Amino acid sequence: MSVLVVIENPEDCSLVFSGVEPIAARAYLTDETFTGLRGVKIINICRSYRYQSMGYYVSLLAEARGHKPVPSITAIQDMKSVGIIRLASDELADVLARAMADRQPEKTSFSVYFGKTPQKGLEQLASRLFKLFPTPFLRADCTFQNGWQLQNVSPLAVKDIPGTERDFAEAVSTEYFAGKKLIIPKRPVSRYDLAILHDPEEARPPSDGRAIKRFVKAAETLGVGVELITREDSNRLSEFDALFIRETTNVDHHTYRMARKAVAEGLIVIDDPESILRCSNKVYLAELLARHKIPAPKTVIAHCKSIDHILEELSLPCVLKQPDSAFSQGVVLVRESDALLTEARKLLAKSDLVIAQEYLPSDFDWRIGILDRRPLFACKYFMAAGHWQILRKGASGKDIYGRVETLPVGKAPRKVIATALKAASAIGDGLYGVDLKQVGNKVYVIEVNDNPNIDAGFEDEVLQDELYLRVVEVFLKRIERRKTGSLNV
Repeated sequence: MSVLVVIENPEDCSLVFSGVEPIAARAYLTDETFTGLRGVKIINICRSYRYQSMGYYVSLLAEARGHKPVPSITAIQDMKSVGIIRLASDELADVLARAMADRQPEKTSFSVYFGKTPQKGLEQLASRLFKLFPTPFLRADCTFQNGWQLQNVSPLAVKDIPGTERDFAEAVSTEYFAGKKLIIPKRPVSRYDLAILHDPEEARPPSDGRAIKRFVKAAETLGVGVELITREDSNRLSEFDALFIRETTNVDHHTYRMARKAVAEGLIVIDDPESILRCSNKVYLAELLARHKIPAPKTVIAHCKSIDHILEELSLPCVLKQPDSAFSQGVVLVRESDALLTEARKLLAKSDLVIAQEYLPSDFDWRIGILDRRPLFACKYFMAAGHWQILRKGASGKDIYGRVETLPVGKAPRKVIATALKAASAIGDGLYGVDLKQVGNKVYVIEVNDNPNIDAGFEDEVLQDELYLRVVEVFLKRIERRKTGSLNV
């Protein structure tokens, strides 16, 4: 990838970059020579990125031309947002605490040059800041208020780099320009590029390694380039046309932040941030299902002063859930009133609300996979042996699952499929796993998951490779519609 360093007046730049000749911002913006360049990374070191400034337009037009600007417009806006900086501070809490452990609890400021800093002990913090706010030169301010917090992040103009740090800034910049980050591996030319976000260390990923390989194979079959990325690649999202999240999602989590950032960058995203927000909270789901008159177990939403109301509305046994529970964690079956009060108080220590639901015993739950408002797969998830859920902990702490039976969608009861489609459509048009119970002739929605499991040998048992092709085809269709301006999301 070619590298262009852009600055207002190259002759006035006090830094010398070995092997790279800076060009004037006005030339980049107006000279047609630069318009048609392909495979270009723009290092924007203009003195200001304020709205409609020269630096702002360099990054804006770089994105319009298909170049890769550092910083991107999203990074520029993120540095202005108090909310984003507060989220970053929360994500960096542990790193901040370690980095500042030996410092006096007062305001500390330091510079970051392409993810590196001359300040001893702050190297890891500097690296993380650059990944969150990918900008050539940064100034970070940290304060101590009941613990260390990131107070502000702002771009650092070349003229404001301290004299004592200029040699360091030059050396780091030259190293960055020549480094591996600027090299794109050779691969067949693809129409579009799909990033699959995963966590190689996750204990219960939504797709296992074999399934991920099948997604990659399906994409390549359709002429879509694929790269597996992790949370460390959040600053590279603008390099792709679409993002597929195959890591367990949550709102207070990097998966949500990356989904939101990807949407802002113009990518097609599954799971989209709205689906993550809506599916991750069972309070929202309970209200949504009730509003759309979708059958669900009788549900009571309680707070610390209305726990007794649960017993007035539901008979025992009943199920208690924390609003953001997942993988059967934070879900408790209570059979006695004393146990209900005890367990409800435990859950309320983590959340201001708790969900109580009618208990509907069954041998299995239906899981209907929905994609783009169409059924994708149909499974029966049987309860783990001797347990009321599909997952239980063994004596050694090992996860024990019930068996899975996958059926052709056409073999599943019509009422189950219709109810699942109605529930998923109330959320959006993404990829969902709708859990349902069938009791006699009645079907109840238990929950809608935004990040459903697709594992090799289970959910793909019927469709095999066709399942993975269908998922990638949805991405391809949406990318092409967006390119032609017919997709409004």
